[in-house]
Amino acid sequence: MSQTKAIDVALDGHTAVLTMNNPPANTWTENSLRLLRDTVLKLNEDKNVYALVITGQGEKFFSAGADLNVFADGDKAVALGMAQAFGEAFETLSQFRGVSIAAINGYAMGGGLEVALACDIRIAEAHASLALPEAKVGLLPCAGGTQNLTWLVGEGWAKRIILCGERVTASQALDIGLVEHVVASGQSLENAKQLASEVANQSPSSVAACKALIQNCRHSPLNHGLIKERELFMKLFDTEDQTEGVKAFLEKRRPEWKNR
Repeated sequence: MSQTKAIDVALDGHTAVLTMNNPPANTWTENSLRLLRDTVLKLNEDKNVYALVITGQGEKFFSAGADLNVFADGDKAVALGMAQAFGEAFETLSQFRGVSIAAINGYAMGGGLEVALACDIRIAEAHASLALPEAKVGLLPCAGGTQNLTWLVGEGWAKRIILCGERVTASQALDIGLVEHVVASGQSLENAKQLASEVANQSPSSVAACKALIQNCRHSPLNHGLIKERELFMKLFDTEDQTEGVKAFLEKRRPEWKNR
């Protein structure tokens, strides 16, 4: 895949690595948000891509979120365009059919934390700092932050972070369930890529179905999830991967996934 100015995209085996590249703080613009949305949609169509890793260029910032200069004049039309762009981009990322991993290599503030919240798994470097400080400037997280953070860490910590403006360190984030792993500075990308490579051992069809079921828990009751579980289990028997997976196990060999 070709490189772009705002987001660099590189393929590493079955993993797509997306690097936010808008120095000095890897802030989001409406154009870069549209680009993220379109990039994820293209990756969804590439059957050779099983996982996605997103990180920030440089050593200091994962992403500082939106550039507040955009909102300086109070133009509601501009604000609406940005809010829609944020929503479309991060919801598309959340719905990526494979596994998405955020390699948080520095400050993750506002929309920078929200893009990580849209991922399935978060790996933070020891020096990382995470916050949703929008209320400090008269705004609020509008790209899933209030919803996704509360789901991950519970109402109490979500209120501390959003309402009280509390920043959390990487170790605190691990303790409260905001991130799944903390690594030494400079190691998040390699750790994320290693974890992403493990996804290739799983059937892509199964991963997509399982991810949909897990995320279904956020908005549907248990009985609905149990019914959907059985429905998707049966649908896997329409895939080549189901036959290949069972045969490979019985024949004591590695499966060769077709992803169709």
